[in-house]
Amino acid sequence: MERFETKSLALMPGQPVRAKVLSHHPWGVLVEIVGYEDAGLSASVDMIQQFSRTMGSHDELLARFPPVGSQIDAVIEQIHRWHPPVSVRLSIRPADLESFDWPCDFCGERVTVSHGGDALVLDVRSNDGPGSHTVVSHRHCLADRIRPENRGERARALKIGNM
Repeated sequence: MERFETKSLALMPGQPVRAKVLSHHPWGVLVEIVGYEDAGLSASVDMIQQFSRTMGSHDELLARFPPVGSQIDAVIEQIHRWHPPVSVRLSIRPADLESFDWPCDFCGERVTVSHGGDALVLDVRSNDGPGSHTVVSHRHCLADRIRPENRGERARALKIGNM
C-alpha cells in the first residue's frame, strides 16, 4: 500500500514554520512550506477568516496580504490528510505565533498546542489504506479515557513530551 501522507507526518498543529507566498486569492494566499516543497501538500492562509473581523475595510484587509514571493512566519493550524494532496491551513495571527491554542477534540475547551502547552496531537491511521486524521487533546482528557487498569499507558499520556 502506498501512503501519500508519509512526508507530511512530521508536521503537526501548533508547529511554527516558514512559508513562501505563491499567489493571492480573494479569500487569502496559497503558500509553500519551506523544507516541504516536495511533500505533496497544499498549504494556505485564509486571510478573511483570520482578519476580516478586525479590519475596518476590504482595502485594509487586502493590505494585510503578504507579498507574492515573500517568506512569512506561520504556525500550523490544521492538517487534513484524508486524501491527496495533504491540506495544511496556516495561521499568521500575531497571537497564534506567540502561543497557539485549539479546542480539545474530547472536551471542547481550548488547549495550548504550541511548545510548552498541555496538548497532545494524535495521528489516527488505519492499516486498511492511506489517509489519516489529526486529533488534538488535553493530556488529562486522553489519559482519563484510557482504562484505569492500563496505568502505564495513562502515565505515558501524562508524561510524553515533558521529559
